[in-house]
Amino acid sequence: MARAKISGVFHNRLLAALAPTDLALLQGHFEKVTLDRRHPLEHPNRKIEHVYFVEHGIASVVAGGDSGRQIEVGLIGCEGVSGLALILGDDRSPHSTYMQVGGGGQKISAQMFCEAMANSPSLRKLLMHYAQAFMVQTSHTAVANARGSVEERLARWIVMAHDRVDGDDIALTHEFLAIMLGTRRPGVTEAVQALSKKGLIRTDRGLVTVVDREGLVKRAGKLYGVPEAEYERLIG
Repeated sequence: MARAKISGVFHNRLLAALAPTDLALLQGHFEKVTLDRRHPLEHPNRKIEHVYFVEHGIASVVAGGDSGRQIEVGLIGCEGVSGLALILGDDRSPHSTYMQVGGGGQKISAQMFCEAMANSPSLRKLLMHYAQAFMVQTSHTAVANARGSVEERLARWIVMAHDRVDGDDIALTHEFLAIMLGTRRPGVTEAVQALSKKGLIRTDRGLVTVVDREGLVKRAGKLYGVPEAEYERLIG
């Protein structure tokens, strides 16, 4: 996914891709909000009340297993929007969505969001394209968790986060990384140290700094790239 700067009023790639008439359907109902780390965007199995177009920061879509352990199944940043269930015609999801890296964005009520989709086939089409791109991302996360080493998966996740933040610094703890990667903290620590020794990242008290992005992409191998190319094909 390209890291090009987003032009326009809003720092969100979906909003930047909208036709002016479609943007007008949403814009009058936006509320600019600050989204701190751990701020919930959706609760599992509860009706979605608001939709968030993230402009800064990263939200995690997290599934809970039978053992109570959580694992991240998807990422939402400045390329996307929460409320995937609404786009697909439902009003809730079994997953939770909360901010993993604090930031901000535009908030709109679920009712106004759905009314805008109902009134504009072109808006609905773009959002469906995003839904498809997001589902490709989640399917490749499953592939990564099944086939990739912890180090490869960590490299993939850092590059994906890098796609969605300004600059090279990403505020992350080993606890959150363990949830993101579906593994235990000792394994995460080893992977972080391995990438640091290779000169790909630098870490300091909950902060990961990308030093060599291309090296991270190479280390992630085939785990990174397909969902990003699909987003570019569908959204541009």
